[in-house]
Amino acid sequence: MKVYLGTDHAGFELKEKIKSYLLQRGFEVEDCGAFEFDKDDDYPDFIARVADKVSEDPENSRGIIFGGSGQAETITANKFKGVRCVLFYAACAPAKEADVTGRTSTDLYEMINLTREHNNANMLSLGSRFITEKEAIKAIALWLESPFTANKRHVRRIEKIKKIENENFK
Repeated sequence: MKVYLGTDHAGFELKEKIKSYLLQRGFEVEDCGAFEFDKDDDYPDFIARVADKVSEDPENSRGIIFGGSGQAETITANKFKGVRCVLFYAACAPAKEADVTGRTSTDLYEMINLTREHNNANMLSLGSRFITEKEAIKAIALWLESPFTANKRHVRRIEKIKKIENENFK
């Protein structure tokens, strides 16, 4: 599996560390920029490169993008057909009551598994101002290792998303 990376100045330092981490673990990595720190660069320039690459082979490639918050980067990536980009923050979640499914988890890393298991997410956005290097590595490792379950209801939902994309990307 090929992993594409992209960021602007806000995530540059973290991207470089993650690139080293992925290469050390034997992943095929393509860096789509930024290639140097430039406080005046613009995230759409780099995020679009990653999303375009992932959209060419959305089932067999992954993209990891970085920004200050990761929010706008996620929005940008999701403008590309076939891209299902999710955002992850590592801040501690407060305890909560059970939801309608009975879940009471406060482990935000469970969210990483669900983005793959339920949504077959092929891009991950990280807000570098809201996550440490250690948290980012943990999230990325889980995300890259988590499989898509291909459960009937999840496949059905993704197919509905694809239908919306096909109608809107004519």
